[in-house]
Amino acid sequence: MFVNNYTFKIFTTVENLPKDWDVVAYDNIFLQTQYLNVLEKSAPVNMQCFFIGIFEKTKLIGIALAQYLNLNKLESFGERDKCLKTSVRNFVFKNFASHVLFLGNNMITGQNGYQFKKDISFDEIGKLLLLCSEEIISYFKKQKTKIHIVSFKDFYQDCANELKTNTFSTIYEFNTQPNMIFKIPSHWKTKEDYVAAFSKKYRDQYKRAHKKIEGITVRELSLEETIKHENRIYDLYYYVAKNAPFNTFFLAKNHFSTFKKQCGDRFKIIGYFKNEDLVGFHTILLNGNTLETYFLGYDEKVQKESMLYLNMLYTMTEFAIENNFGRIIFGRTALEIKSSIGAEPVMMSGFIYHTNSLVNKFLPKIFPKLEPTLAWQQRHPFK
Repeated sequence: MFVNNYTFKIFTTVENLPKDWDVVAYDNIFLQTQYLNVLEKSAPVNMQCFFIGIFEKTKLIGIALAQYLNLNKLESFGERDKCLKTSVRNFVFKNFASHVLFLGNNMITGQNGYQFKKDISFDEIGKLLLLCSEEIISYFKKQKTKIHIVSFKDFYQDCANELKTNTFSTIYEFNTQPNMIFKIPSHWKTKEDYVAAFSKKYRDQYKRAHKKIEGITVRELSLEETIKHENRIYDLYYYVAKNAPFNTFFLAKNHFSTFKKQCGDRFKIIGYFKNEDLVGFHTILLNGNTLETYFLGYDEKVQKESMLYLNMLYTMTEFAIENNFGRIIFGRTALEIKSSIGAEPVMMSGFIYHTNSLVNKFLPKIFPKLEPTLAWQQRHPFK
């Protein structure tokens, strides 16, 4: 299929990707073959990934990622919120939206769905993404699977506005919870610089949190340690994941060790030990000038006693400062506590349509009623 001079090809294995794929993905690890291998080898059980090469004649000039999710394979959408609205939402997803196609990465927050090594218009980008989605829909149709929902995920507002005025003008735009991003001032070089910038209230919070975590050892895990503690790591992750307000997937049990094997020192697993027992962990990914926070887990009892989650946020922030990162992507959960350590909300948009034209017509009224509402207060911790 053509868009002006551009064609595309969809791949289902990393092994078959064009040899210059990583040249195009040079500054985003979430599109590089290292990470795509992680998806291929340890994707959630209800996910199938597609890797899209975009060509100008025979030259690879763009890449994109698509993910298919079968929500029928999920045991739970999340168990934190028990209410009528949640029950209705779960019923709707199971019966009318269980086969979902994402153009983008549903496992992370941020604009990580595509990249080009030359400038092309947003109109062309939109048309290419639409054509790719149509080809994947056709692929599943041949397998007797009907895609219900198609979502183009996570665009910063300037990109969303451009897409909305072009190809996506008739597709419903949605905004969910904001992405919490910490832009680190360039003059901060040490954690002391960070703490000194707090107002008294938040400096006291920092000191109180650090007092609470005394007796817990924090250290980075090697690949061997990650494999050794794999079952415990997964149990800690799963506890947090299933208590989230909404989930469309759960990671495979070998996900963290696979990630460590594939990405080495660019992927770090930080363990929290109490009397040599692993009671929590967090993960980070080094992505150019950006530190990406990834999945974490903790023992609920220790979390409450030791303010474990808050201390994890401080540890990630201090690592970013001391290693000269320009920003931290904290994602779109726990908004208030993340704002209390310095992250700020950045709105992102997605575009979504239902393949049933009647349902799609009413999507602007249906979708807001399915999205969990969240009231939160942004904190301003600095002087």
